[in-house]
Amino acid sequence: MSKTNIGRVVIVTGAGQGIGRAHALAFAADGAKVVVNDYAADSAASVVDEIVAAGGEAVVAAGDVADWETGAAIVKTAVDTFGGLDALVNNAGFLRDRMLVSLSEDEWDAVVRVHLKGHFVMLRHAAEYWRAQAKAGQKPQARIINTSSGAGIFGSVGQGNYAAAKAAIAELTIQAAAELGGYGITVNGIAPAARTQMTLGAGEAMAEQMAAPADGSFDAMDPANISPLVVWLASAESGDVSGRLFEVEGGTVTVLDGWQRAASKDKGARWEPSELGDVVRGLIAESPQQVKAYGAR
Repeated sequence: MSKTNIGRVVIVTGAGQGIGRAHALAFAADGAKVVVNDYAADSAASVVDEIVAAGGEAVVAAGDVADWETGAAIVKTAVDTFGGLDALVNNAGFLRDRMLVSLSEDEWDAVVRVHLKGHFVMLRHAAEYWRAQAKAGQKPQARIINTSSGAGIFGSVGQGNYAAAKAAIAELTIQAAAELGGYGITVNGIAPAARTQMTLGAGEAMAEQMAAPADGSFDAMDPANISPLVVWLASAESGDVSGRLFEVEGGTVTVLDGWQRAASKDKGARWEPSELGDVVRGLIAESPQQVKAYGAR
């Protein structure tokens, strides 16, 4: 199979383990030079060692992606080490699961900060670099891939902070694609389903569902299943795809269509509240069936 990212420079955040690690290894195998970010420097260094041992090129850029100066430093590491930057994969995140009525302010703030602000900080600094290139007359073939979640699209009981952050990331993807396209930057998102420390920590039932098959058959929950689409979206040849979100699980790739106008009814005048019960129920009946939140009864 031909490689699509030979010589391209890619930042992967949260790449010390799980899906991020799989992305970093897949990019290196595809010919990219990889900037491996993780909050834990030792974890990032371990992935870099794997890449180098396999003949690839990689560098550690450890730190908190939601910190403004750290985000700028990660981009600078890419440019200083490899001479440029071509793609950013926003992947870093963690969970603080709890029902909304039990969720603390700190648990809300921490999850929203790392997921949503972390995506923005990295996107902002990378986009600034590419905008400067575009204004200097160069033609970037720049790519940003964000990580949302099915929880952010459909909801997930007990994950209100995470679901809200991931929903915002899905909209940030659409927003950024609209604003940054003129600079040669595409922005897409994924909603991955795979076996990671985050999913294994979500309860016994989830861990059982995510377990690798004992018979050696295709492991649909292997994090490495997510990476091929991310690698392709980061390549120069994906330039006609932007502002889209893809659900990825096992061997299945699904386009997730965002908010769309469904059934509507125009009275041509202001509605009375007493009229709207039948109208709303009729519109719901005419519209696509709503997908239930994960864990909803």
